Amino acid sequence: MNPLIVLRDSFYFFRSNLWAIVRLCLPLVVMEALAKELVDQVTGPEGSALYDIAVGLLFYPMYTAALILFLDARTDGYEPHGRHLLGKALHLWPRFALLAGMSTALIMLGMSLFFLPGLFVMIKLAFAEYLLVLRNLTPLQAMRESFQLTTGKFWPILTTVLAVMVPLWLLDGLSAMAWADTQPTPITLLIDSVNSFLQLFPSIVMFRLFMLMAEPVSRRSQ
Repeated sequence: MNPLIVLRDSFYFFRSNLWAIVRLCLPLVVMEALAKELVDQVTGPEGSALYDIAVGLLFYPMYTAALILFLDARTDGYEPHGRHLLGKALHLWPRFALLAGMSTALIMLGMSLFFLPGLFVMIKLAFAEYLLVLRNLTPLQAMRESFQLTTGKFWPILTTVLAVMVPLWLLDGLSAMAWADTQPTPITLLIDSVNSFLQLFPSIVMFRLFMLMAEPVSRRSQ
């Protein structure tokens, strides 16, 4: 598996289906950014990060599950309807939110232990969301299966994840520094929405990785 080929294919898909992804996910992304802005105004600058995580758990499972379903349908050559995808995503929301909450807690715990354990957990859980959505697994089953599926593939996944995430982290940090404490709320909302929307690209990259690495497993099970 060549990470550069994975990134190239993912970028081509993202560019080719950009308008469909915008229509499907951007409204929820903007609603999430608006909700976080409102929570920040209520709690103040010293408000707990747990509030942002809680808001994220309301919206992130919806637009991410819808995106995964869209990716799967387009891979099979179908043109899915947005309302149908969002309906299925809503049905998956309780399990997806539970999975996202558990994964976030484990990664944060690992990050508190000198960073590297958190990075390890993040890579080992990289496919859990796709297993939950596409194979209808429970959160615990999806996490366990992701650990198994990523066995022996840690470094290729890590390389690909860092190649796509580091530029996005830098962009997010630079935009936060450039507009810190001076921006009007509309600009804050715009920046947060754009940054959150760009975070969908790693989901496309990881879906491509999942398809490449899960295919041999599927064939052996047939």
